[in-house]
Amino acid sequence: MHKEFGPRGLAVLAVNIQESRGVVAAWVKEKGITSRVLLDIDGSVTAAYRVTATPTVVLVARDGKLVGRAIGTRGWTSDAGRALLEALLQPAGR
Repeated sequence: MHKEFGPRGLAVLAVNIQESRGVVAAWVKEKGITSRVLLDIDGSVTAAYRVTATPTVVLVARDGKLVGRAIGTRGWTSDAGRALLEALLQPAGR
């Protein structure tokens, strides 16, 4: 989704919970991750977003407001998932 929607303004940020930089770097390389990865070594980001399970997806609008949250695996590449991302990427007022 990062590769497809990133040029249109979608920011994808993966947050790794309390693992070392080396472990995360190996995972990123193995999986071919292209989005940014945040190391939440002390758990503060996880606490701030009230993450209780992984994966947790938090959708934040351009204005910084929380517009959605999903816990568990979702079909972001499905027609419905793409339609949601398309709607979120529309300019304000459209």
